[in-house]
Amino acid sequence: MTTSIKRLPGWAKVLSAFVLVLVVLFAGLRLAVLPGLRDVFGTETNDRSGPTLLKSIQDMSRYDAASGNFQVVVDLEKDAKYLPDALRGTRTLYVGAGTVDSYVDLGKIDDKDVTVNEDRTSATLRLPHAALGKPALDPDHSYAVSKQRGLLDRIGDIFSDNPNGEQAVQKLAVEHISDAAKDSQLTARAEENTTSMLKGLLTSLGFTEVKVTFAT
Repeated sequence: MTTSIKRLPGWAKVLSAFVLVLVVLFAGLRLAVLPGLRDVFGTETNDRSGPTLLKSIQDMSRYDAASGNFQVVVDLEKDAKYLPDALRGTRTLYVGAGTVDSYVDLGKIDDKDVTVNEDRTSATLRLPHAALGKPALDPDHSYAVSKQRGLLDRIGDIFSDNPNGEQAVQKLAVEHISDAAKDSQLTARAEENTTSMLKGLLTSLGFTEVKVTFAT
């Protein structure tokens, strides 16, 4: 009995090779995300960083008087105009937690901003208004809730130096936290705390009347 085996046409061979590549790629993605399989090949992490160098030292004259804790949920979606989301497009749901400090720069005070009577019992201080520091994102409490990516984006992540990068959502989280801090009462609280601190300090030094004002 003779069995004849038909050869596959050229286009079928190309299609089969493409499917095989996709299977391997998706197997690698599943291997990377499934817990317990990440170290199946016995990988280990080595920190080969060089020594940390001190570049400069700056004298700080500001009084950090208040700190605000913020949290924002960022929903960032990027779509391709002429391609379906299943093929090209990303959507990331990210919870960003961070802090913003509010401070009064005491280094800007000069002699004309401080008035003391002859008996050194009364003092008047004129301070600059409180300002906001830069938002600091907390990596321990910030995380991606979900990530949706099209097929082409998933394949591109494999060849990227920073696969599944979250810089875009982190940047948006920082911007939203900064805007929220500007709309909050953080600077007002900082000025209240600074006033209380200075009154308590000068009272302990013998002053019976202390007045603190802020520049207009």
